[in-house]
Amino acid sequence: MTVLPDGLPLADDFPEVTRDQWRHLVEGVLRKTGTSDAVGAEAEEALATALEDGITVHPLYTAEDAPQDAGFPGFAPFVRGGRAEGSAVSGWDVRQRHAHPDPARTNQAILADLENGAGSIWLAAGAAGVPVDGLPEALKGVYLDLAPVALDAGADFEDAARALLRLYAGREVPPGAALGNLGADPLGLVARTGRDDGLAGQLAAAADLAGICHRDHPGVTAFAVDALPYHEAGAGAAQELGCSLAAAVAYLRTLTEAGLSVEAACAQMEFRYAATADQFLTIAKLRAARRLWARVAQACGAPSEARAQRQHAVTSPVMMTRRDPWVNMLRTTVATLAAGVGGADAVTVLPFDSAIGLPDDFARRIARNTSTILLEESHLARVIDPAGGSWYVEKLTDDVARAAWAWFQEIERAGGMAAALASGLVRDRLAETWARRGRDLARRKEPITGVSEFPNLAERPVEREPVPEPPSGGLPRVRRDEAYEALRTRADAQLAAEGSRPRIFLAALGPAAAHTARASFAANLFQAGGIEAVHEPATVTAETVAEAFAASGASVACLCSSDKLYAQEAAAVAERLKAAGATRVYLAGRPGTQQDEYERAGVDGYVFAGCDAVEVLSSALNTMGVA
Repeated sequence: MTVLPDGLPLADDFPEVTRDQWRHLVEGVLRKTGTSDAVGAEAEEALATALEDGITVHPLYTAEDAPQDAGFPGFAPFVRGGRAEGSAVSGWDVRQRHAHPDPARTNQAILADLENGAGSIWLAAGAAGVPVDGLPEALKGVYLDLAPVALDAGADFEDAARALLRLYAGREVPPGAALGNLGADPLGLVARTGRDDGLAGQLAAAADLAGICHRDHPGVTAFAVDALPYHEAGAGAAQELGCSLAAAVAYLRTLTEAGLSVEAACAQMEFRYAATADQFLTIAKLRAARRLWARVAQACGAPSEARAQRQHAVTSPVMMTRRDPWVNMLRTTVATLAAGVGGADAVTVLPFDSAIGLPDDFARRIARNTSTILLEESHLARVIDPAGGSWYVEKLTDDVARAAWAWFQEIERAGGMAAALASGLVRDRLAETWARRGRDLARRKEPITGVSEFPNLAERPVEREPVPEPPSGGLPRVRRDEAYEALRTRADAQLAAEGSRPRIFLAALGPAAAHTARASFAANLFQAGGIEAVHEPATVTAETVAEAFAASGASVACLCSSDKLYAQEAAAVAERLKAAGATRVYLAGRPGTQQDEYERAGVDGYVFAGCDAVEVLSSALNTMGVA
């Protein structure tokens, strides 16, 4: 045996472990936990997780699972990054978003960001933010040759873009030194508004802007191929990529028909993707996006160096919660890490209060410092493509790419992105995906900390100025917390009107060891709907439960204990609760073989891991008379 100076053996001296040995250990764990009696490959599959878009994540990856060679950073197919040096030289571009309609306040916030770590600005303009004629004031003091400005002006993109171009000229920024993105995304606008009557004119205007940028401002791009409208409508990772590819191909056709070469047309696009707290899926998505775009550009005849995709990653608006918004800081930290590891060129961290309204100074500071800590203290950008070589990430990248390519081809067969939006193909397919995810959210298979799990009913609400009204009429905007938010709003309305929350009495049977787990589970579940759980006294019997229930001020109750004690006491306690006036009685746990007995005694429903929590909570509020 080869031994190192510190007495430790080299790795290659350890005995080789086979997949079959690992599976054998898995079989034992599954049997002990009562999960499954599967053996061999079936035991491994029992631990697999199904994601959206038909993608399955397996519990173990080895070299056998590695897909095709991902190449090298900075070289086609650009899976490992669009630049050979990655972010190792200067990190990613920290791009902060600003949408306050007051140009003076926006200017103050922009300068604070640029002076404290931000490298560029994502500026909402027109109806979505700063008035177009307020751009000069909003950008007062900003060095436009050092700090790129990415516009997001929706239907006002042409006016905003031309205002920014005039600003370059008025401030005597050398044409070759101007930096930014004009934010033209006509198909994204159709997705947001549902209106395509002006699409032809908008595409022509965007192509004209691209021609100006190509000719006079090589550091400025005209198009922002924004995948957020699809992500915010419930798209899975692969659907988000497929939609962005279809939109970009439509823009390529428009630009080449306007006289630009394929190489010049590719240079006019920046892609915007959502980064979620599912870090590995986000990493794989960004890597797959570069691979797919490189393939499209290659098929269109672009030279190798023109096929690299410029990426702007934004922490997901869908994952941001309105309740317990402080947890959003943790979500955005994980998402930013994933965006950086995934190779995004620019990253926007949405402030933790962005789902509530316009962020305050503190929220913006925390947002920009999220990137600063990951770059300067965690040294995340010091390694080029840190996820490269991970069999899991490489396989997941390949799976996402293949699923996205299939969806992109389906859109193209439908006549392209404009036709797919007009026909409802995109809307319907994204709605199906969100409906499936909604079922997981309702059953808490996808937990939301602070909302569906561990809610804090004593939390003081965070109040912010309202954001400018976003465009509507097209694809919906969804949020993970929306079903629970509706329930909490109902409960809050009663609190405001009557001074007390709706309540549920936890009828705990037996000692703490018997009831604590299920009492905690039930309290957590009902609090997710804004229902206060009353667990006083700590334990009850058939003789004491009526008095305890009357003292609780509740109109519904939930039995909490072990299966053994349920068999002995649940029926009698349920009968006494109904006699005491309980309009509904739940039992924490599955009914098992004594379901008929429990229900004859007065048990109306059951709460357990995997039950439809939203349905249970909605029904409970209805029973309590909460509007």
